[in-house]
Amino acid sequence: MAVRHVNPEGLHRSPAFSQAVVVEQPAKTIYIGGQNGVDAEGRVVGPTVGEQARQALHNLATILESEGASLANIVHWTIAVVDGHAFDEGFAAFQQMWDPTDPPPAITVHVVAGLGPGFLVEIDAVAAV
Repeated sequence: MAVRHVNPEGLHRSPAFSQAVVVEQPAKTIYIGGQNGVDAEGRVVGPTVGEQARQALHNLATILESEGASLANIVHWTIAVVDGHAFDEGFAAFQQMWDPTDPPPAITVHVVAGLGPGFLVEIDAVAAV
């Protein structure tokens, strides 16, 4: 399987995301539903975006590990943050968990009016192995 991170000339280049990711077949594709900042018992882990983002990323890593993959296999994720909450802490959590030598996935970020009770962030992902 070949995965190419595409950042064409003429577009902004960022260490946080790729403009596109191309996955050549065959590949196992893992579609991960939205992960929130909840622990194994379903409790919200904290009142900040940073705490919840760390937990959501941990949940993503747990799912990927169960399939023999890692965060480095993510080719796209969508992040939703509740309006009025800065995502700086969430980005810091990402930087703590992401190996800077791995090319970053394509990313979509939405500011939303609300999520489930107490949730400030939700992250879904697509991984290719």
